[in-house]
Amino acid sequence: MRLRNKPWAKDMIAQNPTIVVPNPVEMAGKWKYLFENNNPIHIEVGTGKGQFLTGMGQANPDINYIGIEKYDSVIITALERVKDNNIQNVKFLNEDVAELTIFFAEGELERVYINFTDPWPKNRHEKRRLTYEAFLKLYEQVMGEKGEIHFKTDNQGLFEYSLHSFSKYGLILNNVSLDLHKSDFEGNIMTEYEQKFSEKGMRIYRCEAQYR
Repeated sequence: MRLRNKPWAKDMIAQNPTIVVPNPVEMAGKWKYLFENNNPIHIEVGTGKGQFLTGMGQANPDINYIGIEKYDSVIITALERVKDNNIQNVKFLNEDVAELTIFFAEGELERVYINFTDPWPKNRHEKRRLTYEAFLKLYEQVMGEKGEIHFKTDNQGLFEYSLHSFSKYGLILNNVSLDLHKSDFEGNIMTEYEQKFSEKGMRIYRCEAQYR
């Protein structure tokens, strides 16, 4: 996907520090103070334009959400959604997910969402997949025991790879769906990609993986 450059994006992000949090390293272990409550914290890695996370924030006001997106020309759309709807329980980090463990303390999070991530289909790019074992280790550090990964994709190959990766790492698989929109799963919030793919009749794969 080619990103359209938006030279004003950095300024807009800087003008909204209560939504896109600057210097998140300083917040490790202190996110509950920023949200001003002790509600559970869930994150989405690669949050894109924020349709999923803003929808989750509106549907679940008793949960705090943080979206991580490294491209500033993308995250500003998520910022605008939160600002326009005055959503108080959703924040964003304009950062790389590979740095996850310096932004959050051990066990500070309860859930990680991975939605329609780049499948990186070539074998030599395996380590870039967000369900690769090195990333699973990062998620485990910030969630600890009983932490959950909720994963959705339209890519069958990535889904099969991820199921194997989760199982090999020792995670417990729950609610595995090979066709989400024809299942009995309730409360699904769609991402931009999910909405586009489902309108074309494409199958959506979903699963939950829990640390022991």
